[in-house]
Amino acid sequence: MNVVVTRVFPFLLVVLGVYLWIGYSVTQLIGGGKRTSAAVDISPEGGEAIYWGKGRCFTCHSVGGQGSAVRGPNHGQFGEKFPLPMGARAVERAKERAEKEGTKFTAVDYIVESLASPGAYVVKGYKNEMAVVYAPPISLSLKEIKAVTAYMMSLGGDLDMEAIDTAPSEVTQKFYSKIKAAAAAGGGDPGEGAVVFEDNCLDCHTLNGEGGEVGPDLSGISAKGLKFISESILRPAKSLTKGFETYVVIDKEGRQTIGLKTRDEAGEIDITKANGDVVTILKENIKQIKTDETKSVMPDDLAEAMTVKDYQDILSFLMLQKPKPKAEQ
Repeated sequence: MNVVVTRVFPFLLVVLGVYLWIGYSVTQLIGGGKRTSAAVDISPEGGEAIYWGKGRCFTCHSVGGQGSAVRGPNHGQFGEKFPLPMGARAVERAKERAEKEGTKFTAVDYIVESLASPGAYVVKGYKNEMAVVYAPPISLSLKEIKAVTAYMMSLGGDLDMEAIDTAPSEVTQKFYSKIKAAAAAGGGDPGEGAVVFEDNCLDCHTLNGEGGEVGPDLSGISAKGLKFISESILRPAKSLTKGFETYVVIDKEGRQTIGLKTRDEAGEIDITKANGDVVTILKENIKQIKTDETKSVMPDDLAEAMTVKDYQDILSFLMLQKPKPKAEQ
């Protein structure tokens, strides 16, 4: 028995050592990996910890000779393909973005855009496949994204912490608002939310001058807050907007028409149904007309038809719909 144990035990130690070596080698192959503390400072050091930790950036990118991932561009100075590190490279990319967009673009704007809207500029030779880092499963917070931006700018660029944190440009602030809206909505993607809105809501609701008029105008809807928007989707009858009450009209022959009262003149009314059809009813033919506070022309099963991701995406999109300044109204 002792002989068997003596022979087997060394073998088990060898196997365990091999597994540990393989695990270490794989970690180094994809770029290492560093532990991230719970509290991350908005600094290059904090961003570096996110880059090699929670952000999982190292799975696709390397920094110079650190890491060996090649799925995305190297963020350091590396060979003929990347003669400039990311901070300096961002200055050149910002010029390209400014020329294309017709607006001022800074290096910080470019870095923030690449994190908030990665498909806006795709480096030649690479695919548009970067994950949305502020959405699940990565779910970086705005503070963490600012930290990563600081780290990227520290790689050969002029680090301007005010432009990153306390005094961002209009372009950067727009992206920050997008990230904050996504975070408030549980990590939704506003870009995908725009598609969900167009597919499910635009026929009935107006947004910035486009869409239908069956439901309330949703321009500037974020002013009503996330809770109101959420309830309007999940329980539409609970949050009826004044002027969009649901009417139930029963004519003298017993026919029932349910919808919004969109016209009321001397001899007739118009009831607009949930599908957009308009029914004109002579007042002399009406047996009963009343409002029903338990019903909404908005489909009750809309929430059931959407996936959880659709719901989070559309919430984040609607939270971006800010009221216009009074001067523009």
